[in-house]
Amino acid sequence: LPNTQGSVDFPTVEFEYGDADSRGAELAELYSYTEEPELSTNRRCFEEEFCPQARGRQWSELDTAQQRAQVLRLLEGLEVVSRERRLRAARAILYLAQGVFGDCESEGDVLHWSRHNSFLLYQLGTFSAFLELLSMEIDNSQACSSALRKPAISLADSTELRVLLSVMYLLVENIRVELETDPPEWKSCRETFRTELSFPMRSDEPFALLLFTMVTKFCSGHAPHFPMKKVLLLLWKVLLFTLGGFEALQMMKVRRREELGLPPLPEDSIQVMRSMRAASPPTCSIELAEQQQKRGHRSRRPLMKQDSLDIYNERDPFKNDETGVDEEEGDEVDGGIEGELDLMERDALLPTIPAQRPPIERVSFPKGLPWAPKVRQKDIEHFLEASRNKFIGFTLGQDTETLIGLPRPIHESVKTLKQHKYVSISDVQIKNEEELEKCPMSLGEEEVQETPCEVLYRAMLYNLPQYMIALLKILLAAAPTSKAKTDSINILADVLPEEMPITVLQSMKLGIDVNRHKEIIVKSISALLLLLLKHFKLNHIYQLEYVSQHLVFANCIPLILKFFNQNIMSYITAKNSISVLDYPHCTVHELPELTAESLEAGDNNQFCWRNLFSCINLLRILNKLTKWKHSRTMMLVVFKSAPILKRALKVKQAMMQLYVLKLLKIQTKYLGRQWRKSNMKTMSAIYQKVRHRMNDDWAYGNDIDARPWDFQAEECTLRASIEAFNSRRYDKPQDSEFAPVDNCLQSVLGQRLELPEDFHYSYELWLEREVFSQPIRWEELLRYQ
Repeated sequence: LPNTQGSVDFPTVEFEYGDADSRGAELAELYSYTEEPELSTNRRCFEEEFCPQARGRQWSELDTAQQRAQVLRLLEGLEVVSRERRLRAARAILYLAQGVFGDCESEGDVLHWSRHNSFLLYQLGTFSAFLELLSMEIDNSQACSSALRKPAISLADSTELRVLLSVMYLLVENIRVELETDPPEWKSCRETFRTELSFPMRSDEPFALLLFTMVTKFCSGHAPHFPMKKVLLLLWKVLLFTLGGFEALQMMKVRRREELGLPPLPEDSIQVMRSMRAASPPTCSIELAEQQQKRGHRSRRPLMKQDSLDIYNERDPFKNDETGVDEEEGDEVDGGIEGELDLMERDALLPTIPAQRPPIERVSFPKGLPWAPKVRQKDIEHFLEASRNKFIGFTLGQDTETLIGLPRPIHESVKTLKQHKYVSISDVQIKNEEELEKCPMSLGEEEVQETPCEVLYRAMLYNLPQYMIALLKILLAAAPTSKAKTDSINILADVLPEEMPITVLQSMKLGIDVNRHKEIIVKSISALLLLLLKHFKLNHIYQLEYVSQHLVFANCIPLILKFFNQNIMSYITAKNSISVLDYPHCTVHELPELTAESLEAGDNNQFCWRNLFSCINLLRILNKLTKWKHSRTMMLVVFKSAPILKRALKVKQAMMQLYVLKLLKIQTKYLGRQWRKSNMKTMSAIYQKVRHRMNDDWAYGNDIDARPWDFQAEECTLRASIEAFNSRRYDKPQDSEFAPVDNCLQSVLGQRLELPEDFHYSYELWLEREVFSQPIRWEELLRYQ
């Protein structure tokens, strides 16, 4: 791609973040290259059932009534006793969901018929039928024990499960995506399907819980043949469909703030991030050494100490190109300082400096900083507490109104802080929770909205730690930096063929397939974890904190840092795909003879969409876990995350850089003065791109000595609050200390108690010890008259 903004080494990545990739790409990732031959098997099964009835006509030539009749006939085949016949009928239905590609001439036709058939299949009850078959297959102890006995699991062990999950995935993905051209009956069908997945009619558990159970069963080692990639992809898409994507979340947040009477959001975060530009990546020490060798003939300039506020007035960046470059390079080499922002980035910070060149040569960017500053209530309280201690000598607790005795500038500061005060939904939820804990009797029961998110949390609650541990285990096994260990779980059950490759070409193809398989697993886990965290936070802050704490206890923070401790540019630009084998391309085009060159060619994209998507998701999860948590911020410092994160800034994509800079900002004060001094370009990028908190001393770290370091207590206090919330809202009423008590003597004595069997043999001893040998203190009774 042509690039005018980036450097030669690091071109700007033209990536647009979203809920998911294009529909074709998302459907293609469902299949591994090893299972491509099964596409023709599905087609054969369908034609065996369909051709005798069709009388020479194609599927597209039938009217709706005839198509419905054919589908109903295939669904009847799912109810037969013979396992083989059930599988053939399921494969024929899968071929319909895959878009009857045998009758299509282009990829667009395949996708059109896949979508059309998905709505038709759902309307005739296909999803419910496949759900019953899936439940049977999960409980199939024979398949589990057979897989456990095998030395090596292959594609053949998961055949039935893969067919069932593929049909369900295609229905969810095709119906989930909304198009403007959809007829009204499809729109109502979509809402019905969403409700069915969110609020189950037949069981107490939403469909997502069944998939979570499959994940834990797989990780416990009881079902090694489960095709995890398909399970995770389906789980992610079910959560995306039932809970809503990122834009739906933003709208829900706006609506929720209105309901709580809070002022509107200062900006739409999605739009702000889309309009951001990427910054030039900071130079690494190795590159600095190389630059120094190249520029060895240049004379060394002594560093001039400047007032940091006058840095731009002393040196006009638009006076002369060559001079600007020399000075920046000199800073990097001589002082170990990486220079300031590049010329275009400085423009955004210097709206007042007149340009010395014609405006044609300069690109205009929005002036000022991208985010409105925010101030918390705590920040105002801390500021006033410090000011009162300094000027008056005593404090007034949480009073933020009384300013008597404070100098005029303090009044102005408080006024400015209050102008930018931001009350979050979480603040309101925490305050309400405190009141409910204090006055459970007078405030009565809390009204809880029965949202899909609430239903899911209630269903997940008691096994949530196991779900989080299982997801992180699979993420660890799929991470590119993980070494193959004998004791780690095998996530390749649905990619390894029955007969291992013989030729070099087959080995290359399988190698690409395995890498692609791992990338898709990382993508689905990162996306579904982020969705859970964001939705639980909006539903109730303590639901987010419960999930977060279990992720932290399961070592999620070092795991994500381990993931980024690789050559991240190589991961972003990885070509682990064979475009000619991708669905739906492989279904309508003749497959060329594969050669080493065609395998290595991959696609022509500048980067791999799924890998960049995964990286951003993992960074966002890390931000969610560490935000406002000093104990977890210290984990970032202890695990030496700064150099790892700084390397990730090489990817010139604004959104990814923003989340890296946020993580660097929260730990900057703990990294020491020398680190800040030698990373000035990163510091400048943080200032320019990350939201400002007015009283946050992130750049200097002067308040470190005053901060309490008992981080364990911080986590324990949070855990106590979470447990109190879960107990109050989700425990059974009879466990409550406020349950009604029977005070009537007759009814209490008249109740029949179930006594243990051995009591009859020892009750005389009990009477002697507990009754007869104890003296009766009559004066004690008189005291209470």
